[in-house]
Amino acid sequence: MARIICQQLAPQIADLAGNCRLSIEAIRAAVQGKADVVVLPELVTSGYVFESREEAVSVAIPASHRLFVEWALEAARGPSVVVGGFCELGQDGLLYNSAAIVDGSGVRAVYRKTHLWEREKLIFQPGAEAPPVLDTQVGRIGVLVCYDLEFPEMTRTLALRGADLIAVPTNWPLVARPADERPPEVIIAMAAARTSRVFIACCDRVGVERGQEWTAGTAIIDQSGWVIATTPEAGPATADVDLVLARRKGWSELNDVLGDRRPELYSALSAEQSVSTQLPLTVSDQTRC
Repeated sequence: MARIICQQLAPQIADLAGNCRLSIEAIRAAVQGKADVVVLPELVTSGYVFESREEAVSVAIPASHRLFVEWALEAARGPSVVVGGFCELGQDGLLYNSAAIVDGSGVRAVYRKTHLWEREKLIFQPGAEAPPVLDTQVGRIGVLVCYDLEFPEMTRTLALRGADLIAVPTNWPLVARPADERPPEVIIAMAAARTSRVFIACCDRVGVERGQEWTAGTAIIDQSGWVIATTPEAGPATADVDLVLARRKGWSELNDVLGDRRPELYSALSAEQSVSTQLPLTVSDQTRC
């Protein structure tokens, strides 16, 4: 069994030192709670609602930053694997909305968010590399960031590449929804988990940042698509799971979610251009991440 802990936090905009301490303390608490996998929010080191690119630059850090040495030291106590978002200053001088995957050996990989939402496009460069799938002591972990999750091609590709768990650091701005309904992003994650029979751990944030309320929608979802852990407040959502179940793709003796695919019929998915009908956006559409 593997214990997944998503630490739903409230990072402060442009407070690098404070957010670094917050992330280290959150990892330490999760490791003390016997976490095998710790997931932190998107841009946990910097906050999200930047006023300008210059403000983002002021708190951007490279993947070689001392912070990730601290993450690794905490992870080694588990041993655990940590997946957390950060505002990355690339060696090319560009900014990226990135996630670091860290264990006791150090930074295993950095994934740069490839699908940027709204004003992120004014701050960050989209990543050019496919998300990683890493072999770890607890299983094979793939990584996406926030809006990436809304592209079925991304979650399916990670499943085809053997991911048992998809870790998703995220910042989900609060949007209106019918009473008693889950956040739409959680519903998307549930569908993705079920259609590819993978575990998904989405770590959201809390607090209000420059007037923006957050969903606090952290959810750990099993391979059948059911939410098995969540939290409405700052703090951990915890689930003990058997990641090996994600390698069993059959619904029955006659059905397999990957084996039943018909790739020869899906050529439109690889087309360079697609037809899109642009409709006026609502206010809630414009504030999603």
